[in-house]
Amino acid sequence: MTTLLLHHPATLEHRPPAGHPERPDRIRAVETALAGEAFARIERRLAGLADFDTISLAHPGEYVEAIAEAAPESGLVGIDGDTVMSPGTLEAIQRGVGAAVQGVDAVMSGAAANAFSAMRPPGHHAERSRAMGFCFFNNAAVAARHAQTKHGAGRVAIVDWDVHHGNGIQDIFWADPTVLYASTHQMPLYPGTGAASERGDHDTIVNAPLRPGADGEAFRAAMTGRILPRLDAFRPDLIIISAGFDAHWRDPLANLQLEAEDFAWATTALMDCADRHCGGRVVSVLEGGYDLQGLSESVAAHVAVLMTS
Repeated sequence: MTTLLLHHPATLEHRPPAGHPERPDRIRAVETALAGEAFARIERRLAGLADFDTISLAHPGEYVEAIAEAAPESGLVGIDGDTVMSPGTLEAIQRGVGAAVQGVDAVMSGAAANAFSAMRPPGHHAERSRAMGFCFFNNAAVAARHAQTKHGAGRVAIVDWDVHHGNGIQDIFWADPTVLYASTHQMPLYPGTGAASERGDHDTIVNAPLRPGADGEAFRAAMTGRILPRLDAFRPDLIIISAGFDAHWRDPLANLQLEAEDFAWATTALMDCADRHCGGRVVSVLEGGYDLQGLSESVAAHVAVLMTS
């Protein structure tokens, strides 16, 4: 078995206006980073198109239909101040969900050791019935529900190291004892959620906020002191990583000071946890990361560790 990389050219056809940080060049940077000989062993597969029933595992059907109906035939449609649809957006977001679901299928069936979805736009800000923060459908949340409904996973853990708190994942699973959501993120910062006191109805929300300027040492302390022990206690059947790389020191949208090596360390820690509890099953889904050099270095470090499984 090897690492499965899920990708599709349709992800480049989601085209926000010029100057928007969530731009197609993000994926081009990722593709370049993973094009070298060191990544030749990866299995590469095109992302399928998630149908509306699959997306509705985490979102009400009427919300899914509303997003589909909002898709323009030309020009741009603003969903909120920074979340914009172009003619190619609907296919891009359906294939983003499709990639996350395919990754779950491959890992849960034993066809792949682990999987990485190199798709955009991100998803972790998408709440049950609200698109925001560049996000339309919540890829990680749908993947978790798919693991439960199709593969019988009793407990799924989602670990989110994007610099922004994944309010959407927290919203969807706030009252669900079968999904653990754990997040490191800068606070204060958009979207304003993610305090340590936000714990969910069943104490399955684990927030470890970091102050602006925090470095890799603080990040590792949050993981080892707060998140990893909770993962061990939860004993997940699958770990999903909401892998945002905007906590990198180069990123323009926040003020954490992580380096690529910190993401590699966290990947190793989560893979070790997966080895202890769920046969190494890890699915990673790209979220943020808006400096192209920081993104490419971090993705390369992350995927290189995934390949060691």
